This record gives sequence, C-alpha cells and structure tokens, in this order.
Amino acid sequence: MPFYEIALKIFFACLLFSFTSPSHVAASYTQLDGSEASLPAKPGNVNLSVYYETLSPTCSNFIVQNLEGVFNNDLISIINLRLVPWGDANISKSNNACICKHGPDECLLNEVEACAINVLKNVNKYYGFIYCIEFLAIEGRHKDWQTCFNTLGLPAKPVLDCYKSGNGTKLLLQHAYETSHLIPPHTILPWVLVNNQAIRNDYENFAAYACRAYKGNVVPNACKLPSPRINSAKKVNSPAKRMQRFIEASGKQSMKEP
Repeated sequence: MPFYEIALKIFFACLLFSFTSPSHVAASYTQLDGSEASLPAKPGNVNLSVYYETLSPTCSNFIVQNLEGVFNNDLISIINLRLVPWGDANISKSNNACICKHGPDECLLNEVEACAINVLKNVNKYYGFIYCIEFLAIEGRHKDWQTCFNTLGLPAKPVLDCYKSGNGTKLLLQHAYETSHLIPPHTILPWVLVNNQAIRNDYENFAAYACRAYKGNVVPNACKLPSPRINSAKKVNSPAKRMQRFIEASGKQSMKEP
C-alpha cells in the first residue's frame, strides 16, 4: 500500500477516535432567498469559517498544513468549523455554467467536497475526506480523488449520488451566493472568518484569534500557550513528511479501521 494511503488511514483514525462529541458547522448563513439558515453547532464555541477553492495551492496548503492542526490538539473542542468550497469561481451569464479559476477539475472537486460536507455531516469524516483530496492536489494527483473513499473507509455512494443528482450544483450555487455576499468581500484565498470577522492575511494565525474569541469556562490547552499558533513549533515543508509525524506519534497505538 502506498505510503500516503497508510498515513491518511492513521490520520483519519486519529480524527475519529480523538473526539467523543464531534463539533459541527457554524451556526448560520444566508440562503439564496435571503433567509437565514441554521446548522448544528456547539453553543458558546467559536465559529471558524473557511472560504476556499480546491485546486488553489495556497488553499490546499492551508487545509493540509495549517487547519489540520486543530485536530492534533484540543482546539477543535471550542470550534464550530465550516468549510465553503467556491473561492474565485463564477457563473457564466451565457449558459449558467460554473467557471473555476483552475479549470474544470476544480469545479468538479468544489462540487464533490460540497457534497461530502453535506452528506457526511460529521466534521471528522468530511474534513478527513477533504484533507485527502487536498493532499493529492499538492502532490499533483488530484485526479485520483476517488481513492480517498477506500483510503479512509468512507462510503462512496452518498457523495457520488449527491454529485450525479445535481444536488452538488445546488450546493455550489449556495456557496457562490454566500461567498459573493461576504462583508467585506474576500480579497485573498483562503478567506477565514472567526465569529464572522475576517482575519485577512493573518489566516495562518487563526488559532490565536479563536482562542481570544472564546469566552467559555473550560479553556483548551492549545489556548494556554503564550501565543497560540498551532503550527509554528515545527514547520515541515512536505505534506508526506507531515503525515510521517502522525505515523511516528501513533505507531504504538492500536487503532481500528474507521
């Protein structure tokens, strides 16, 4: 079995077994008709929203090298994570087709990831799936995205049914509307909001913002550091090397297949 598949299996197993009560998505967002839609969230948690596109190197690196840090410590316990794949895509006025900055493959993956978020629901599962795709994108192998189902032990049918039925397109239209109505408008990607406040170019330091915004009584260990920057301690350039750290950290643990 290829190294990256072994690494992803271990990483995904860590996601599933690290939390007894997985966090969910941010509390609300604006729908196409202008109404407010509510989604499950832990009351009192900090809403962390990430607007991105699937084949942007900057976005892929953020998801793989920065955002995954919340699952390596207890920071996820205070965060309602929401991922919104769309980015700088737009809709053609001539035929209403989606046009993506990095080509048709990006449009497909935006839709697939939107479907995964919608049907898998559990943040540990859909984040693991998105992590896998973005890992492959960094390696230049994003066309192998369907291998992520087997790699992570996830059912392919619900996600593929969502994509093939056209529901994925509807989800993307929702993401397009939401992204285009951000205040202030996004100027970079990823565009990260902490409790609906854009942190702009400082997105890699989102952990510090989340810790400052959290008002709960039980402060996670990640927020007790002098300057909570979850990925600053050890900077590893290669995603494969980062996955090696998961293997080394969990080598003596016995884990079941998710």
